[in-house]
Amino acid sequence: MPSPIVEQPSSRGAEPRLDGLAPTALPHLQAAAHAIRDGAESAARQALDAALALAPAHPELLRMFGILHARAQRHAEACAALQQTVAQWPDYALAHADLGNAQFAAGETDAAFASWRQACALAPRAPMPWFNLGRHLQLHGDTAAAIEALQQAHALAPDFLPAPILLGDALVHAGRFDEAEARYRAALALHPACGDAWRGLANIKTRPLPDADRERLATALRLPGLNAADRIAMGFALGKACEDEGHYEQAFAALNQANAELRQLHPWNAGAFRTHADALAAATARLPPPADAQLGREAIFIVGLPRSGSTLFEQILAAHPDVEGASELPDLEQVLGEESARRRQPLLQWLAAATAGDWQRLGHRYLELTARWRRHRPRHTDKLPSNWLLAGVLGAMLPGARIVDARRDALEAGWSCYKQQFYRLPHFACTLTDIAAYIRDYERIMGAWQAAEPQRIRLQRYEALLAEPEREIHNLLAFCGLPFDPACLDYHHAKRSVRTASAAQVRRPLQRDTARAGRYGALLDPLRFGLGLPTLG
Repeated sequence: MPSPIVEQPSSRGAEPRLDGLAPTALPHLQAAAHAIRDGAESAARQALDAALALAPAHPELLRMFGILHARAQRHAEACAALQQTVAQWPDYALAHADLGNAQFAAGETDAAFASWRQACALAPRAPMPWFNLGRHLQLHGDTAAAIEALQQAHALAPDFLPAPILLGDALVHAGRFDEAEARYRAALALHPACGDAWRGLANIKTRPLPDADRERLATALRLPGLNAADRIAMGFALGKACEDEGHYEQAFAALNQANAELRQLHPWNAGAFRTHADALAAATARLPPPADAQLGREAIFIVGLPRSGSTLFEQILAAHPDVEGASELPDLEQVLGEESARRRQPLLQWLAAATAGDWQRLGHRYLELTARWRRHRPRHTDKLPSNWLLAGVLGAMLPGARIVDARRDALEAGWSCYKQQFYRLPHFACTLTDIAAYIRDYERIMGAWQAAEPQRIRLQRYEALLAEPEREIHNLLAFCGLPFDPACLDYHHAKRSVRTASAAQVRRPLQRDTARAGRYGALLDPLRFGLGLPTLG
């Protein structure tokens, strides 16, 4: 949930929202605002209680209480306080925006969007309500509406740096790459060391970064006082710029530095992950037979390593008239998280106790959360790569779902992961040895599941698609229970939002020259060694 806006109250006359507030209550309100910003909940509550004693049920005090509850993740209390505020002051745009934030955190998505839209209607010349609306529309997967809202925000506040960045991201997802590049470069005109702008440019994979960008990045990286986030993002972008120009040793050095800094901030524990993955695979192998073997047939999960062609396979499926491409959904994790919270136990501790009825209930909950993706087409994809860990869970919870395991040459996939900055941290992709260990765990566990249940899990090789695309697409559709449709052969013409780093690549016909690892020679020997491949050094 984004941080709610906590505005500092000033004098009574300057702020209409303070009308009716006793002057003696104002210092307490100011103290509460400071305490909320500093994360001092006890001090904030004391200050607000003191202010409410002087001005009972004043709307601004209730708004501040709503923000305090939201910061502490007491969502129901936050919504209640903010609803009291807007009931008393229905024209208060800021309160509607805060209510939307609280409703979204509470899972009341439709109500949240109604509140954010009301804030925009009440304050159409204020940029923040539009930005807030656009940001959440983008998170929700409504790219076209997000672009409209973010364009409003950017027009109203051209110097507000997050607006062109997020607008650029939305334009990339919509396939409008020229406009996206213009927005990222507008952000760089404001702040040449803006890591998010460089990240956006680098993620338009089909467009080389010119030599001038390489020089600008190198110069920006030498600026004093850079924060770690900008420095890391620019390091990944510099790696791409160097590779685009054929400077492979320099590209490797830049990526190595960026990954080392990212790993230092968020270390990955390969041993702990292997233990967890093995325990999860063992536990889910003993789950009860499903009560309804067809439950979940609406869903097609695409799993595997990142950068292994999963977005391409989703694009092919989403070109089919019966399939909506929903991209990387958080809903499976949300359902399991809700059940863990209800049982007050982590997943591994309650798995064995769950009955077939429990899994059926959880499967219906997943279908409820994802129903919006099936409003126009009967089936949807869910392509969060890490869902491979839950292949066994899906057999009990959504046994009718199909799972496509996207596989690419391990060396190419591993190296592609190393070049990509990931935002779910800690991440396995920050060292070549961790990448190799993760690939071994993934291939071992998914190989066993696929061998045991080939009717439910298909191993779909990227290289096979490149070699014989029509045959592989026919077979993929048949596995998913879909009739062949020629539109799937022309997947790159599909008009949809693509919300991954492959957004540009999947809008082109198949490219057979995607291998890059060989250009780096012995520099990738740690990855080769970890994968059991011959080294070059």
